[in-house]
Order: sequence, then structure tokens, then C-alpha cells
Amino acid sequence: MAKKKLVVVGDRVLIEPAAGEERTKIGLYLPSSAVDQQAVRAGTVVAVGPGNPLGPPSEPDEEPWRDGVAEPRYSPMQAREGDHALFFRKAAVEITFEGKPYLVVSQGAILALVRDEETVTPETSPEDDETYEF
Repeated sequence: MAKKKLVVVGDRVLIEPAAGEERTKIGLYLPSSAVDQQAVRAGTVVAVGPGNPLGPPSEPDEEPWRDGVAEPRYSPMQAREGDHALFFRKAAVEITFEGKPYLVVSQGAILALVRDEETVTPETSPEDDETYEF
């Protein structure tokens, strides 16, 4: 049987939920009703969609239908694989893929991203994003 691949579409982000959200800082387990009342949830970004599709560039002198099919263009995504995301709990959709739980979240529901400085490469320099050090 061929291995399946999960493809994230649009401006959605696939997140592996952070372990231990159902426990307090001192180790007590919380009932699901108490966990569900928290407004924010966290996890690690596993995969990122391509972004929202953009329309073709509007050039008054060009006739885009004569060139054939244009390559699709997408708005860039801020979230990257390996980021730690904080997002609205109610915006997350829980799924299970090959026995593992994941959350699918729209990029608009993500409140903040925590990124290791080592993962910044020249093509993804810190100047591209507004980052704040604490």
C-alpha cells in the first residue's frame, strides 16, 4: 500500500498540538471542560499551505489568455515548518491522520509564532517579518 501524504491547502497551517495542555504547571490533570475554556492553544507547525491565491497581474497592454495558462501565484505565508504557534482554540479543526492528532488552523487565527534564530536563512531574513525579542 502506498504511503499517503497530507497536503495543506490555501492559507491553512497543520499543527501538532503541544503535549501537556491538559495539565497544570504543577502536574494536575484538568478535565476537558476546563481545557476547552482556555482561549489560546499552542503547537508546532508541521506543514504550511501555499497561501491565498492571487489573481493574475493586470497589465493593460498584455492579453494573458494568448500566452496559455499562467502559473498560479499565492500570497506569502508567515508561518514556517518548525515554528511554535499560538492560536485561537475555537479556530482550530481537529483531525487524525495515520493515527496522530493534528490541528488545522487558518493563518489569520494565529496570534504569534516563536521561531529559532538558527532557522533564519538568507532568503528568509528577519527583515522580512516583524519580530520582537523578549
